[in-house]
Amino acid sequence: MKQIIHTNNAPAAIGAYSQAVKVGNTVWLSGQIPLVPETGELVAGDFAAQATQVFKNLQAVIEAAGGSFDNVVKINAYLTDLANFATFNEVQAKFMQQPFPARAAVGVASLPKGALVEAEAILVLD
Repeated sequence: MKQIIHTNNAPAAIGAYSQAVKVGNTVWLSGQIPLVPETGELVAGDFAAQATQVFKNLQAVIEAAGGSFDNVVKINAYLTDLANFATFNEVQAKFMQQPFPARAAVGVASLPKGALVEAEAILVLD
């Protein structure tokens, strides 16, 4: 049985998808771009500001699912410029502690609304 996870503390879906879906003790989070939940607009600032907002949005959905970043087992990150890879690592380390989850980082041509970064996650709840 799947359960849809939703929170007003993260941006509303801008397409035909849910913020997250829980099945058993596993939660699949949809990709988050750096939208400010209250306005639906991209956060102002550089790549680091955008990556920080992405992790804040992920955190809101993770908490709505009853978890924390400690429950994350996999992150997929999409960057429009892989030169920002080190900055993404720095921002992630502010939200997560070792041992870090598995992760993929992929360079992409573009993202919705002109975002520079998007990330999705999978978590397993205790």
